[in-house]
Amino acid sequence: METQLNQSQMKTQDLTRYRLKDTNAHWNLSPEELQRITVEKGMGKETNNGTLAINTGKFTGRSPQDRFLVKDDYTKDRVWWGKTNKAISPENFDYLQSEIENYFSGKEIYVRDGYVCADPKYRMNVRTITEYPWSNMFIYNMFLRPEASELEDFEEEWLVLCAPGYECKEPSKYGLRQGNFSILNFTKKIALVGGSAYTGEMKKGIFSALNMILPTDKNVLPMHCSANVGEDGDTAIFFGLSGTGKTTLSADPDRKLIGDDEHGWTEENTIFNFEGGCYAKAIDLTEEKEPDIYRAIKPGAILENVIFKDNGEVDYMDSSITQNTRVSYPIYHIDNIQEPSYAGNPTNIFFLTCDAFGVLPPVSKLTPGQAAYHFISGYTAKVAGTEAGITEPVPSFSACFGEPFMPLHPTVYAEMLSKKMQDAGVNVWLINTGWSGGPYGVGSRIKLKYTRAMITANLNGEMEKVDYEQHPIFGLFMPKYCPNVPTEILDPMNTWLQKGGYISKAIQLAHSFHLNFEKFASEASQQIIEGGPLIDEHHHLHDHI
Repeated sequence: METQLNQSQMKTQDLTRYRLKDTNAHWNLSPEELQRITVEKGMGKETNNGTLAINTGKFTGRSPQDRFLVKDDYTKDRVWWGKTNKAISPENFDYLQSEIENYFSGKEIYVRDGYVCADPKYRMNVRTITEYPWSNMFIYNMFLRPEASELEDFEEEWLVLCAPGYECKEPSKYGLRQGNFSILNFTKKIALVGGSAYTGEMKKGIFSALNMILPTDKNVLPMHCSANVGEDGDTAIFFGLSGTGKTTLSADPDRKLIGDDEHGWTEENTIFNFEGGCYAKAIDLTEEKEPDIYRAIKPGAILENVIFKDNGEVDYMDSSITQNTRVSYPIYHIDNIQEPSYAGNPTNIFFLTCDAFGVLPPVSKLTPGQAAYHFISGYTAKVAGTEAGITEPVPSFSACFGEPFMPLHPTVYAEMLSKKMQDAGVNVWLINTGWSGGPYGVGSRIKLKYTRAMITANLNGEMEKVDYEQHPIFGLFMPKYCPNVPTEILDPMNTWLQKGGYISKAIQLAHSFHLNFEKFASEASQQIIEGGPLIDEHHHLHDHI
C-alpha cells in the first residue's frame, strides 16, 4: 500500500491504493442523496414524517464474540487479552482484508471522510468505505463532519471497510468463530467489518481504537459516558450501561449537551466528544419521556429495526424484531448543544445503574476509593423477561461501564480516572435509576422526575449542605434529604415491607460484587479494594458497623 500521496492523486480520489478495482464509488454524498438511493434500491422506507427506516438484517446488535484485535508488536503486551479482547493473527487479518477488497471490486460503494475527537488537538481523520448507502449515512450522522474545504486534501489516519454482504466461507481456518467479524489492526490502522450490517459495529470499532490510542499515546482518559455543561461552565459526566439513562439524563433543558456516549478527558482538564451524533435506543420511546430524542427523529435521522403501524407511523412499543431498536441522528438535531463539542471544568460525575434488585440507594456520594471500585465494577442489573422462565433480575458487570470496548486492563482506566478526579476535585455520585420498594416484579421503578431532581440538586451544589448516613452493607453515603424528592425513598431499606428481605437481598448483591471483583483484585490498589461493600466473602459485616 502506498502511503505517500501527492495532492493530485488525493483529488482524483483514486481507490486503487486500497486495491479496490473497477468500483463505482460515491464520495461524501449528502444525507438526502443517500436516503434517496436507499429508498430507490428498496433498502429502506420513509416514515410519515420523512425519516429513513432501515432493517439491519440478521444482526440487530453487536456481536461481541466475533470481535478481534490483531495480535502484533503494538498490541501483544498492551492489550488485556481474554474473552473481551480476542486475538487474531496479522496473516489472517491480511487474508480477510484482501477478501473484502476483492468483494468490493466491481461494486457500487460509498466513501465517507470524517473525523473523531472534537478537540482539535486530538482530532483523528477516518475514511469509511461502505457497501450500503445507509451505512454511509450513519457515519455522516455519527462521526464529526469536516468543512468542505477540509475534504479537498483529506488524508485519513484510520480506514474502515464495512462489507455486510461478505461472509468468510471457512471461518475456523482464519481464526474466526463464524462468517461475520469485526477486527481492529492497530499497526495498519484499519477496521474491518464483515457479515454484519449492524451500524454500531463501525462506531464501536473506532471507539475501541480510541480507547487504546488515547490513554497509551496521548494521556487522555477515554470514557463511555454522556456529558453536558451548565451556564457557569461546569461540566457533568454520566457513565452507565445501556438502559440506565445516560442519554435521557444528559438531555437537560438547562444545560448544553456535549455528547451522549463517548468522551475523552484531557490533561488540560477538557472533556471532548468523540462523535458528531447520537445513537439512542428507540424502544418504548415517547415524546413525553424523551422529548429531545423524539423530536430529533426527522429527515436526516435513521431508524433501525422498528415496526410500522398501518398508517405509516412507527410503533415504538413493538419489539418484535429486537428490543434494541435504535435511532442515529446528527447532534445538531438536538437544540441545546455545546458547539464545538467540548468544555472544561469537570465538576460532577454520575455513575448510573439500573438496580433491578431494588437494593442500592437512589442517590449516594462516593469516596475516591468507592468511585474507582464502582467504576471498575460497572454494575447494572438485567431485568427478567428477556427469556422465558427468568423471573429474577440478573446482575451484569461491565468494567469501566464499557468493557466490550476496552482493550487495556480496566485498572489502567480506573487509576487514570481516580487521579483525574482527585486533581480536579470532582464529586462522584452513584445514581440508581432502577427499582425501589422491592426487586423487579415487587417494587416499582424510581420515577424519572425524582432522578432528575436528585441530579439537579447535585449539580446546583444543594447536596453539599445536607447530612449523610452510611449504608450498612455497601458503605455508600446516602443523603438524609434531597429537594423535590420524597425523603422516605432515600434509604432503600425504608421502602421495603420486609426489612429482613431487604438485608438478605443486599447481602446477595454485595456478594455478586465481590465475586465479580476477584479478577481485578490483583491489579487494584488497597484504596480501591476498600471501596467495595463492607461485608466480606463470608457474609460477615465488618466490625465498624
